[in-house]
Amino acid sequence: MDNNKEKEALFIKQAKGFVHAGRGIMLFIKTTPKAWFHLFVMTCAVILGIYFHVTSLEWIMLIFAGSVVIVAEAFNTAIEIDINLTSPEYHPYARDTKDVAAGAVLIASLMALIVGIVIFFPYILVSFLA
Repeated sequence: MDNNKEKEALFIKQAKGFVHAGRGIMLFIKTTPKAWFHLFVMTCAVILGIYFHVTSLEWIMLIFAGSVVIVAEAFNTAIEIDINLTSPEYHPYARDTKDVAAGAVLIASLMALIVGIVIFFPYILVSFLA
């Protein structure tokens, strides 16, 4: 009997974790204007992938690269929220922390751009030459 109650309690705890994560995703999308841009770019990559019939490996690379950008932006947003809470006044370390987090998003975005160019450039070149 206790084992069933423990399993039920664990299930409820895990379900609440999903609810909190969902709230975090919604907060991220609502409060981060750049998230919309990243989602738009990912949508364009998906449309191009469908149009050019990219390979399974190319799909994996596109999805991974785009997801890394979104995750980096989400971490950047979380760091900014925390820094704004813990250091409301200007502090050079707070600025440095925000700049490093923003730099991580830039690195991820440049990596995703390179992946997109490597994947789509041959397809675009062939379609223009045909």
